[in-house]
Amino acid sequence: MSETLIRLHNSKSRAKEDFVPIDPENVRMYVCGPTVYDRAHLGNARPVVVFDTLYRLLRHVYGGDHVTYVRNFTDVDDKINATALARKEAGAAGTLEELIAERTEETISWYHQDMDALGTLRPTQEPRATAFIGQMVAMIADLIEKGHAYAAEGHVLFSVESYKAYGALSGRSVDDMIAGARVEVAPYKRNPMDFVLWKPSSDDLPGWDSPWGRGRPGWHIECSAMSYELLGASFDIHGGGNDLQFPHHENEIAQSCCAHPEGQFARYWLHNEMLQVEGKKMSKSLGNFFTVRDLLDQGVPGEVIRFVFLGTHYGKPMDWTAKKAGEAEAVLRKWRSQLVGVESTARLSEEPDSVLAALRDDLNTPLAISRLHALSRNNQLEQLYAGLKLMGLAEKWENGLHQDIEALFELQPFKKKLETLRATAMETKDFAPVDALKAALIAAGVEVRMSKAGVELVPGAGFDPAKLDGL
Repeated sequence: MSETLIRLHNSKSRAKEDFVPIDPENVRMYVCGPTVYDRAHLGNARPVVVFDTLYRLLRHVYGGDHVTYVRNFTDVDDKINATALARKEAGAAGTLEELIAERTEETISWYHQDMDALGTLRPTQEPRATAFIGQMVAMIADLIEKGHAYAAEGHVLFSVESYKAYGALSGRSVDDMIAGARVEVAPYKRNPMDFVLWKPSSDDLPGWDSPWGRGRPGWHIECSAMSYELLGASFDIHGGGNDLQFPHHENEIAQSCCAHPEGQFARYWLHNEMLQVEGKKMSKSLGNFFTVRDLLDQGVPGEVIRFVFLGTHYGKPMDWTAKKAGEAEAVLRKWRSQLVGVESTARLSEEPDSVLAALRDDLNTPLAISRLHALSRNNQLEQLYAGLKLMGLAEKWENGLHQDIEALFELQPFKKKLETLRATAMETKDFAPVDALKAALIAAGVEVRMSKAGVELVPGAGFDPAKLDGL
């Protein structure tokens, strides 16, 4: 197998390079995961889809058993503590520690449900920061011993001046970073840019014993310790949103290269650009802030969200619009109807104008989609199906489950409508509209399940979407 099958834009070199893994038998990738205190918003989902697409491509080229993908959960953080504290103050039962654990489990469950809906594969490993505290403490102690960190007033800080290459990833000098960043000023810092590796915890907050007193790790050390334990001192790819390039990724490099100078840490760095909504930055103040779950509950299928994401190259800012979502749904409906009864066993073409070639060229997903359109026009259905599967756009189309995908598109609006009618009926006590819609759905072969938790519509064996016309 040629080792120049994939080319990637390396943020470190600021150039597109041939991807040559350290070990083709074990291609290794680390991606920064979520801090689990709330639902994932739409912007959080973009890197998940981007690196899922890369993961799929790596698996296709090197084999599924030869790719290790690690994406962490940050489950120790001030935001998680604040969320649990607010619950406690609102009267929730349990200790603060129990409420933090409850919130963490709940949020991870939400995250899995929402990302699964976007057709993303689960990573090989999903480490939680709290399971690697011992390794973080050991790494911090090693950095102190090597002269790269120092303890002060219950804190441990990394000495930025001790790592001469600091700033190479983001291309900034230390002076520029001090001038352009909001740097936490603290009397115990030797240099304004020095960052926290360990900080003290009060008795009511999560904390662990350490040589520097009871405390908890800083954010940056978490990823360095977990990636080293799971992938080694050198691995192939490190990814994340470009908002993490500085300071998070810059700090990871400094810590890891100083703790393990024998390694290279990550050899290729990939960063996706940010997401906008209808041409504006997503924000609560503009009223255009929403979560993945908000869209799913509004009846936007996960495949549609993924398709819109893939319509823009990961290295460019992406604009989510209602128009794009509508167009994506229309295209997927068309392709789904074309592929009813088609089971693709074809291997994707290796030709330069194929879907696979587009993805190999720095994940050029817009070009890949244009080639899917060409396959559809030319009625090359097995190749179309294979391309959709490789891009994660046919997760629920496998094994002939076309009925389910029909329901995905057809039933979501009715679910929303039934929920609205039901909410109104609870106030007016007039359930006739609810009963009428329910009867029409049952007549179309849909099983209607209604409970306190909500409404669920399940297509039965005799589901006939044509009977929903006009409802």
